[in-house]
Amino acid sequence: DNAIHILYQQDIEAAKNIITNDALIDAQEERINNFVLLTIARQQPVAKDLRKLITALKISSDLERMADHSTNIAKATIHLGEEHNITIDPQLREMAVLAMDMVDLAVKAFDQEDISLADKLGEMDDVLDAKCGELIKNLLEMTAINQEQVQHVMQMAYITRYIERFGDHITNIGESIFFLVKGEQYDLN
Repeated sequence: DNAIHILYQQDIEAAKNIITNDALIDAQEERINNFVLLTIARQQPVAKDLRKLITALKISSDLERMADHSTNIAKATIHLGEEHNITIDPQLREMAVLAMDMVDLAVKAFDQEDISLADKLGEMDDVLDAKCGELIKNLLEMTAINQEQVQHVMQMAYITRYIERFGDHITNIGESIFFLVKGEQYDLN
């Protein structure tokens, strides 16, 4: 959400902060991985306890990748510059809001270990994918009209794709919740 806000505000300094702070998330993922591996080695958990640890590994990896996509949005914001003079399609904000709604739902599903909530993530991701396709189409049409802005339009297409991938990682988290609760793999796509 912060990365998208910064894009709309064309705030280059804030974008640089997102890029810098990505290292903190990378370090946190490493701490989680080390903790899980150490816990498995020392305590030799079984059944649901082991699934919780495996789920923590999977979710931390997806969260780290989501942070990378936010960092990529910040980098695209810097590439666009403070005075890019292209209109940002409102669908991009709609995509970002939907992705953040998915995050909220995933957190709730995880906290409650509720697979019915996790299952809704797949449906939401389908909507996000459709919005992505429509927005990419609109952006490509813009390049035909404004060839001098092809680089800027391409950056917007990348940002659209980063948000779409963000949704894919949230869907992966939903699948991890299914694994935690049911002990089996499940595909929400």
